[in-house]
Amino acid sequence: MNKLVDTIDHQAQKYGDREAYRFCWRKDGEWLSTGWSDFRAQVNVAAYALAILGTEEKDTIAICSPNTPQILVAEFGGFNNRLAAIPVYSGSSQEQFDFIVSNGGARIIFVGDKHQYPLAYNYWKRNPDKVAKIVVFKNSGFDFEPDDKVSILWDDFVRLGMEAPEDIKSLVSRRREAGLPDDPATLIYTSGTTGEPKGVVISHSNYDAAMEMHLEELTMISDEDVSMAFLPMSHIFEKAWSFFCLTKGIRIAVNYDPRVIQDTIHTVHPNVMCCVPRFWEKVYAGVKEKIASMGRLERLAVKRALSVGRRRNIDYVRLGKTPPALLEKEYGFWDRKIFSRLKLAIGIPQPNMFPTAGAPLSDRICEFMRSVGINVKIGYGLSETTATVSCFPETDYTIGTVGKPLPGIDVKISEEGEILVKAPTVTPGYYNNPKANEEAFTSDGYFRTGDAGYLTADGSIVLTERVKDLFKTSNGKYIAPQALESRLAENKYIDEAAVIGDRRKFVTALVVPNLSQLREWAARHGLGNEDTETLLKDERTIKFMMEQIDSVQGDMATYERIKRITLLPYHFSIMNGEVTNTMKVRRPVVAKRYASEIEAMYAE
Repeated sequence: MNKLVDTIDHQAQKYGDREAYRFCWRKDGEWLSTGWSDFRAQVNVAAYALAILGTEEKDTIAICSPNTPQILVAEFGGFNNRLAAIPVYSGSSQEQFDFIVSNGGARIIFVGDKHQYPLAYNYWKRNPDKVAKIVVFKNSGFDFEPDDKVSILWDDFVRLGMEAPEDIKSLVSRRREAGLPDDPATLIYTSGTTGEPKGVVISHSNYDAAMEMHLEELTMISDEDVSMAFLPMSHIFEKAWSFFCLTKGIRIAVNYDPRVIQDTIHTVHPNVMCCVPRFWEKVYAGVKEKIASMGRLERLAVKRALSVGRRRNIDYVRLGKTPPALLEKEYGFWDRKIFSRLKLAIGIPQPNMFPTAGAPLSDRICEFMRSVGINVKIGYGLSETTATVSCFPETDYTIGTVGKPLPGIDVKISEEGEILVKAPTVTPGYYNNPKANEEAFTSDGYFRTGDAGYLTADGSIVLTERVKDLFKTSNGKYIAPQALESRLAENKYIDEAAVIGDRRKFVTALVVPNLSQLREWAARHGLGNEDTETLLKDERTIKFMMEQIDSVQGDMATYERIKRITLLPYHFSIMNGEVTNTMKVRRPVVAKRYASEIEAMYAE
């Protein structure tokens, strides 16, 4: 198999002018395609420009931008120079940006637009000797600061590369030839639910191994598929998936603004796309609402269709069995009448496979999507494992698990119940952080994932919780808050929740309602004129929201159930450190920020 660094060259030779990616800057703009040959030329130009700007082998570059093909161009241009790329979330605070760029030692900084430019400019003002150049991807729409002596536009960067002399081109060729499998390719700084971010080193050999494993496992996809890149390319899930798409020859539609995904998905119609559970939770809530508004006969038809879909896809196809002819015929009928319309309404009329990871997805939603013919492929992984550790196989997967380890990945469970991983995809360690490295690996070389779980008889992994997130009530009962929170996410009236209860007598929750849905309920119950703060404190509202919570925790043990709630008017904030960039709750921060609200729930 070709190495990652050779991917663009190899595909340009194989596909020529065939589409490699497409991109659109604006919601109402035109999607423009770029072929493989042009993609290769862009990467070469970027490589030459980086060499002209004085980079040395083993240097790092930082990239802070919303999704854009220039991220891929800059990264592969860097790989040709034996540089490692440091992705930084486009919504990072100044403090986060400064720490990551400084710790990673990046002297060339790429930023997307006017929203990220101030982060790089402010960093340069305080650290002029550390920054050689700032490159802005977007060529229009803002002005540089008057005293900015370090920034250039992408067009200027490209011009540098296009005018590169032969000695620069020769230098880049020598660097690329000198590249080693152990060279760092990416430094991904974990947002972590506790402590300072750590720079996860992902080497070229890590990526090469990951690509090989995925090619072996994901036999259902082909170079005829189209993927939508809408999760941040700064996250290992989207980054590794994008690299896999390039390796496989899958066309990538790059979604610039995640807020307009509902529009772009209906324009592009991707049939493969990596997703987080929140995407499917919103789809499911919308479908449930639509069903609730139907007449009795329509609801009965949907109920029958889902029953048939479940029998066909869960009872037979999941187990590799051929469905009975009559069942197959009826499924075809309901697929034409109901399921195909549902898939079209979502924007995926020809779905193939949708890798889904990052947080728990409730079994109910997973089963629903599978029943209607949407192949939600549940998986599990971390930055430190170059994304995937495990995923649903095509057959014989078990809903409620996160699938089976990929070929070549060794998983075992420690005596404390922690998932341990050894594989060629596991990071060699954290960047310049020997203490963290010492703590991260067992004496026999397994990586400590920090996740609690167990292996089933057939080798599937069941996640129970982050080890640090598990808490024990004062009655000695263990609670897994993420599992509870994923259940709450099924409800259309709930946007976010943070479950509380460590060393407490019972479990409570801070709940962020879906205000648009809640206001519709309020209008029907004489509360339509209330301002948000008053509405959320009204006993009738709290009683109603508690009923919504009870509707999804009825089958749980008494000690696991949420007994009291506080309704919050604002979402948990990345900027305030309440959630990570992947929307995982930072429990210590939330507990401190909302200490008075939490104490009030436990007052007698």
